[in-house]
Amino acid sequence: MQSFIKTVLVDLKRKNLKLENLHFILPSKRAGVFLKYQLSTLIDYPIFAPEILSIEAFVEELSGLQNLPNTDLLFKLYEAYLQLTSEKEQEPFESFLKWAQILLQDFNEVDRFLVSQDRIFSSLNDIQQINNWTLEGEQTDLVKNYLKFWQRLKDYYSVFTESLLQSKQGYQGLIYREAAENIQSYVENNRGKIHIFLGFNALNTSESQIIQELLQNDLAHVYWDIDEYFIEDPVHDVGFFMRQYLKDWSYFRSNSFNWKTSNYHKSKNIQVVGIPKLVGQAKYIGQLLNEISVSNKDLKSVAIILGEENLLTPLLNSIPKSISHLNVTMGLPLKYVPLASLFTKLISIHKNNPTHFYYKDIIDILSHPSVHYLFESGSSNASSDIIAHIQKNNIVYISSGELQELSGASSVLISVLFESWQGQPKSALEKCSELIFSIKSSLDSNKSLNRLELEYLYRFNSLFNQLIKLNNTHNHLTSISALHGIFNELLSMETLDFKGEPLEGLQIMGMLESRVLDFETVIISSVNEGILPSGKTNNSFIPFDVKIQENLPTYKEKDAVYAYHFFRLLQRAKNVYILYNTEVDALKGGEKSRFITQLEIEGIHEMDHKIISPNIPNVKRELKHINKTPEVIENIKALATKGFSPSSLTNYMRNPMDFYFDKILNIEEFEDVEENIAANTLGSVIHNTLEDFYKPLEGHFLTIDLLKSFKDEIEPTTIKHFKKLYNKGDFTKGKNLIIFEIAQRYISNFINSEIEGLNNGDQIKILKIEADETIEFKIESLDFPIRLTGKVDRIDQFNGITRVIDYKSGKVLQNQVEVINWEDLTEDYDKYSKSFQVLCYAYIMHIKKQIELPVEAGIISFKNLNEGFLKFAKKDKAGSWAKKEQLISQDTLDNFEKQLKKLILEICDPTVNFIEKELNYGH
Repeated sequence: MQSFIKTVLVDLKRKNLKLENLHFILPSKRAGVFLKYQLSTLIDYPIFAPEILSIEAFVEELSGLQNLPNTDLLFKLYEAYLQLTSEKEQEPFESFLKWAQILLQDFNEVDRFLVSQDRIFSSLNDIQQINNWTLEGEQTDLVKNYLKFWQRLKDYYSVFTESLLQSKQGYQGLIYREAAENIQSYVENNRGKIHIFLGFNALNTSESQIIQELLQNDLAHVYWDIDEYFIEDPVHDVGFFMRQYLKDWSYFRSNSFNWKTSNYHKSKNIQVVGIPKLVGQAKYIGQLLNEISVSNKDLKSVAIILGEENLLTPLLNSIPKSISHLNVTMGLPLKYVPLASLFTKLISIHKNNPTHFYYKDIIDILSHPSVHYLFESGSSNASSDIIAHIQKNNIVYISSGELQELSGASSVLISVLFESWQGQPKSALEKCSELIFSIKSSLDSNKSLNRLELEYLYRFNSLFNQLIKLNNTHNHLTSISALHGIFNELLSMETLDFKGEPLEGLQIMGMLESRVLDFETVIISSVNEGILPSGKTNNSFIPFDVKIQENLPTYKEKDAVYAYHFFRLLQRAKNVYILYNTEVDALKGGEKSRFITQLEIEGIHEMDHKIISPNIPNVKRELKHINKTPEVIENIKALATKGFSPSSLTNYMRNPMDFYFDKILNIEEFEDVEENIAANTLGSVIHNTLEDFYKPLEGHFLTIDLLKSFKDEIEPTTIKHFKKLYNKGDFTKGKNLIIFEIAQRYISNFINSEIEGLNNGDQIKILKIEADETIEFKIESLDFPIRLTGKVDRIDQFNGITRVIDYKSGKVLQNQVEVINWEDLTEDYDKYSKSFQVLCYAYIMHIKKQIELPVEAGIISFKNLNEGFLKFAKKDKAGSWAKKEQLISQDTLDNFEKQLKKLILEICDPTVNFIEKELNYGH
């Protein structure tokens, strides 16, 4: 395969042109490196290298203007906007940013295609006037202000471009317009220069005029790279622009068109592979490279073309270690660098100048990989300690001062991160720069860390320096919100550029970087609709029909550009791997590109289609088994000696594995911040408040006056217990306030129900409140002591009948405290755990002689208070006609004891392992 560049150089040599005297103009800088290399293979003696420029550099030279970065342009455009807008109408910089970037793009297009500014801006104004015309008389202020924007577009353009021209600066479009206007002068002053344009396709009007003028004056040669198949097909998008030039350029009426090649029909191995997700594509490319490297060791004729730039990071992590040389010819967008998320979050949390920070924001920043290790001191880490303190004390919002108190020796770093910026962008930029140098200092002292981090830091340091300089010059950043907007704008445009040896090893590049270059093996990723081609995106103020009228590019032309780049890669390639995403991701993906369908319909090449999915082993979900080793048995004995509680036993009934982790291994649940009051906290507050009220009444009958006196104490007592249990959590607003009010309502309703009972002639005597008892439970077959421990919420006498009462803040129904067969009592957690618990409490209290049989045992459900006291019952059969025995007698407890022994024996049996149960956790 002879590359396009080498073919051009051979032709120029054949024409006896001195290569060192030529001026090569290429679509990109990168192609110049390959041109120099090919040039070195054709010369027999040393020469001075010819001048090699990208089209942008050549046009900049022609115009005499300096190309300004996009951020500088936004600041200068804002100055023009302020100059033309009354103070009353002026938008702040952050609002201006939302539409200014689109306006800049439109100015750029208008200038590159040499459209009359007066005509197009007048057209846009007229269109809006017609669209907002009404029979209803006077226009609203909103409509008037909207129309003013369109009326002023021409003035914005004029003032903006005039200020740029005066300072010899410009944006790409303005530079192109100036270059086109200067071409006559350039021709007059450079009669001896021969310009070689090669590899171009979609030219804007400025480029077209410049190249045609140089051709007409015999100062240029132009070499196209197009296969005859595409240009001779009158409708194929690949030849769309070339057919126009052949038809419209007068130069080609008397001169040949260089070149139409015939490489596309040559035999090619084309594989079309559908793979789910970006990471799937990256991993498959790594697998392909392993196979390719076996026969092609240096891989310099292999190129990976990334349709999506965010595939770069997973791809770099998927390249086989055996590949030592690679060249990345594209930038990694800064928004994908880990540091970007840190600064975006930091600026975001300071945007409204808060006095207290939300705990999740603090945790996000303190646990960020770029910051977390800065807090290390010896064997401890201050950031971990702060996070643990926040979680332990249930702190939802915390101030900078409190954070500094908690940070100890790291208070300076906490100050950098969380000290108030007072709404001043200048302070924000200084703090961000200070943070960068703190991270750099730590990296310098720890050489084992990833050195790529230093490159990231350098780019962000440059970015913040640029913002500091612009803000000092223009002073348009008046709020953190404005800084946040421009920072995000910069992140979306700036890249971290990689440098490598482009002539060695594997080449990784974007679609545009592949211009003019040829490779034997090409791997193209993300060949999906909406990516290649990009589809009908129209981020512009200029309507479609106006673009057609003014010969501005629309999505149709952009599709033709993508088609050219895609099919040109295939022209000289021998092996082509086309990958596409089979999964629908948000607004794109899932549908393979029309280019693949076009290849199929053409029928020129045989294509191997396949769908690939990750090799995921079919792992059968197996329930966990934990063997009862001697160590486990010892832990069980220790637990038995300490005492089994009704809740621990029902936990075993629910899932033995939970019992094992909780009671045998003593693994505590993760202590997270309880942002909204949890059900167990609500239940504890209700229990503790009622304990405060009723504990002093043990041994006494309830009276209406006493109960009424509790009503005034509900709020202060509830507040006391919420503060104690909810630590520093806020329950004065939002959902927490509702839960706080619910707790008071539950307690109030319960006291009202007691008052109502007394009014109806009931007599209630409080025997015990929160009775905490432990008993010996003898099982003859076990050679170690067993204890049962239980804490009963309330024992009372209701009209002479003793009741064992358990409070539940959730909803409990009568059928949940009823049992038919004693054998079922320890089998079904959902149906019988409530019955098991209340019987366990009654059993413990009976053995401890706190109650005398017969008694009633049951539940008071605060969410089902209308049902009153839900009594345990033994039913003789299922159904509503069953006979119920609600009094607990010795016979009842004897039957319960058998089931209790069976359950404890199972727990203590060395031959019965802990076996996980299938649970519906969403139930």
